[in-house]
Amino acid sequence: MTQTTFKISGMHCASCAVNIESELGKISGVKKANVNYALASASVEHEASVMDHQLHETVKGLGYQVQMPGMEGDAHAHHGSDGAGRRAFISMGLAVPAVIMAMLGFWPWGQAILATIVVLGPGMEFHKTTAKQLKRGKANMDTLITIGTGSALLVSWWQIFVGGHIYFETAALITGFILLGRYFEARAKGRASEAISRLMELGAKMAHLIAEDGTTRDVPVESLKVGDQVLVKPGEKVPLDGLIVKGSSNLDESMLTGESMAVSKKEGDDVFGATVNQDGALTVKVKALSGNTVLAQIVKMVEQAQQEKAPIQKLVDKISGIFVPIVIVIAGVTFVAWYAITGDISASFIPAIAVLVIACPCALGLATPTAILVGTGRGAKEGILIKSGEALERNRHIDVVLFDKTGTLTEGRPSVTNTDLSSEQMSFVASLEASSEHPLAMAVVRYAKDQGVVLKPVDQVKSITGKGIEGMVDGKKVVIGSPSFVSAKNVPQVELWQSEGKTVVVAMVEGVVIGTLAIADAPKESAKEAVAELKRMGLEVVMVTGDNRRTAEAIAHQLGIDQVESEVMPGTKLDVVKALQEKGKKVAFVGDGINDAPALTQADLGIAMGTGTDIAIEAGQIVLVGGGPEKVVSGLKLASATYRGIRQNLFWAFFYNVAAIPLAAFGLLNPMIASGAMAFSSISVVLNSLRIRRAKI
Repeated sequence: MTQTTFKISGMHCASCAVNIESELGKISGVKKANVNYALASASVEHEASVMDHQLHETVKGLGYQVQMPGMEGDAHAHHGSDGAGRRAFISMGLAVPAVIMAMLGFWPWGQAILATIVVLGPGMEFHKTTAKQLKRGKANMDTLITIGTGSALLVSWWQIFVGGHIYFETAALITGFILLGRYFEARAKGRASEAISRLMELGAKMAHLIAEDGTTRDVPVESLKVGDQVLVKPGEKVPLDGLIVKGSSNLDESMLTGESMAVSKKEGDDVFGATVNQDGALTVKVKALSGNTVLAQIVKMVEQAQQEKAPIQKLVDKISGIFVPIVIVIAGVTFVAWYAITGDISASFIPAIAVLVIACPCALGLATPTAILVGTGRGAKEGILIKSGEALERNRHIDVVLFDKTGTLTEGRPSVTNTDLSSEQMSFVASLEASSEHPLAMAVVRYAKDQGVVLKPVDQVKSITGKGIEGMVDGKKVVIGSPSFVSAKNVPQVELWQSEGKTVVVAMVEGVVIGTLAIADAPKESAKEAVAELKRMGLEVVMVTGDNRRTAEAIAHQLGIDQVESEVMPGTKLDVVKALQEKGKKVAFVGDGINDAPALTQADLGIAMGTGTDIAIEAGQIVLVGGGPEKVVSGLKLASATYRGIRQNLFWAFFYNVAAIPLAAFGLLNPMIASGAMAFSSISVVLNSLRIRRAKI
């Protein structure tokens, strides 16, 4: 199967998208078609036998245009500010004088000329699409506008010759209001969709390539190859993902993680394209080309999330698909009913046009995709990647948040948390531990280096598996290991630190115990507050770990977690999720996205704690880049805010149409007011979605 994505211009409402989607789906070899009105794009999954031009011709046959890759401007015909604005202001500039003339009862022929120019000039885009739609037995918002304005124009021309009431100003002002509404809607939607554009603009354009002789020359980033070495000066952006081979510095990674605090980097550390080098010069070896960088993967994930429809949107599309034909029938019935009651064509004509104009399903079509557009864009900026609209719906029912301990609630590696050793004593311990690659030994060495401890010469090193290590340090025999191995008795710290779930190491020099160290996988700084906030949100919090119960409960107690699943193997985390689900709970599982993939998939909502290396994981519906457990809180709050925006949009869109159509049918809504209200409804939906950008998360 092949997936083809392309932009479409000329869509004006949700029913446009539904019609295109339906026609694309009828092509032999097309498995699935998805047309997104807010993004003005189509994504088609098809067999290799289906050519792109077949897809494009189908779209063109419906009266729309296909925007080829590389074309300038946005895909909406009314989305480019220049063209849409020009049509809108020309039409309004001619419609307003026509309205003034009508109010003064002045110069009917002038009204006729101005209205005809507006309806058949700037308004011609409606009628062209209507004609192509009717050829295929389809109808959309353009059909409503054509019938409404066309009827008003034709009846008025007839009336001007036979004598009777004319509606030229109505036809002109309806066209002007709708074009003006589309212009403002396009501007607002442009703000909503700017997240992707901003992300793509973040990357560096040029790089300082280091030649074999050590000289540098400036080259475009696209020309770099994997293995090339580049110089990144202070204040410059890292051109591509890579590895530091020389130098150290602090890097601003906020564009990836949303974290304002700079990250310290040294030789051997990974760096990511578009992050900013703040102080020291760095030599970086390129590891990924521009299309495969972390930034590129984030852009791709956000685009996919915005392209895919949320389950609730599929219901809206079904409604929009049948909405226009139903409105045409209602308008016809309105006209007949009024004529039967009054016997007056004029009295019958106005409410029928009002029904056609007020019923535009634009707001319905924009309700879901614009909220997702803004929500996913806000998330990308904060390092919270919402992979699909489905994740938003799953989030609203969550009862329990299940945390994998290592790497999510804790740092994911052992570190020294307590010690009673002096600096001189630590030099004996760290010197011997430096000869071992055991994780606990490495934790001791890291701690010593951070404290500025100078290492001593070591000889005759002997490692005793599972117990400890011994050797000669600076001519003295040193033994380091578990309390039982070192035969340490009556050391008060041992029992205290062990009760806190920590591993205790005892050091002995020349047969005398000199001190102890406590080592643990320390909780992340934000973990306790994150747990407390989740509880305030009414959610249960459960920790899952492979640690023994004593250690697990000690860590859980530190974090304020009441429920613990201990001694759980990586392969059985899935069973823990299932057990909670069998109790009727809706579960969010938070894991590191690698060995937790089965549990992430099984959970009602999978939240993957991503690092730069596993950002493209498939299992989670939400991926958190950088940060700690506080990002889980922010991710859930953002998902809730986005879904709340969708529900608000749909409520007002449905309420607007349900309330306004009867008003129009009963003659309580003037067509000109209806056209303005219809335009405002679409704009209001987009503006409500934009509030998500400022939501507190």
